[in-house]
Amino acid sequence: MTKINRRQTIALMAGVAASALIALPAQAKTKIKVGALRFTSHAASFVAFERGYFDDAGLEVEFVFFDAAQPMAIAVASGDVDYAVTAISGGLISLAEKGAAKVVGGALSEEKGIDGQKILVSDAAFKSGVTDPSKLDGRSFAITQAGSSFHYMGAKIAAKEGITLKFVPLQKTGAIIGAIKSGQVDAWSIVPHIAKPLAASGAVHIIGDVADYVDDYQVTTVFTSAGNAANEREQTQAFLTAFSRGAADFNAALVDKTAGDDGAEDMVKLVHKYVYADRPYEKAAPSIINGAMRINADAAMNVASIKDQLDWFKAEDLVKDTITYDTLVDGSYVKAK
Repeated sequence: MTKINRRQTIALMAGVAASALIALPAQAKTKIKVGALRFTSHAASFVAFERGYFDDAGLEVEFVFFDAAQPMAIAVASGDVDYAVTAISGGLISLAEKGAAKVVGGALSEEKGIDGQKILVSDAAFKSGVTDPSKLDGRSFAITQAGSSFHYMGAKIAAKEGITLKFVPLQKTGAIIGAIKSGQVDAWSIVPHIAKPLAASGAVHIIGDVADYVDDYQVTTVFTSAGNAANEREQTQAFLTAFSRGAADFNAALVDKTAGDDGAEDMVKLVHKYVYADRPYEKAAPSIINGAMRINADAAMNVASIKDQLDWFKAEDLVKDTITYDTLVDGSYVKAK
């Protein structure tokens, strides 16, 4: 009978433990679904995916693409999507009031000195004398839905100019593009990567900048379900960390232009996989570059802008007057700006 002393026993146990550790499979990544629009403004998520930042954060991401903000908000609240990036809408605010959704970070921002969202008019409206926003009185203004970011921007333009606009809900951006090109609606406001190619075609004209009517506009935010915000803190913080890394790369390449020509070209090629993917790269690249707006560093939120948007929704009776900033936003994840 072979006897094993204490030292041999400890060594044997250590060897077995080491073998067990080696045999264990790699820890599975957390699977999440991320809502997005095929806009340059959503590039932070695309960069985080393509450059492995979500992988580094322990997340396995599947994108779910939408045509408007409100359906995305509903998908987050229902659990069909875990995180999403889009503008604050009446639907999102109402879902937050019901305890179903929370804003947890900031994304796209209007910033002085950075080309931002444009005010467009149809060729027919332009030729009839609508050459600047003050001349839009009584004209039709396209929105996706009542209570959308387009509605908010149009209302801000009208208020500052002292005019009246007729808001026309067309549900999807594609439908709006067709309507303004054909002259069925007079005006619209949209991000530059869509506005500039439309204007270059001659079908529409740029007559102003949204930044002249909305100060430091927090255009889009990162949001999730209230359950994720409250109970999945590690996962939510992991998402925001990866998203922020993607935003930093995007800003360096196409906004601050500190990544050099090669870095800028690499970024455009990456974004092209998701934006204007149906066009040849040579035709898509200028539009992607033209659409480069600031994405907030570290997903910081412009509190003043979010409060202004909330106040407008309440003043228009689009959401309940009792809803507060804290109802909509969980400010524990990122810093304010």
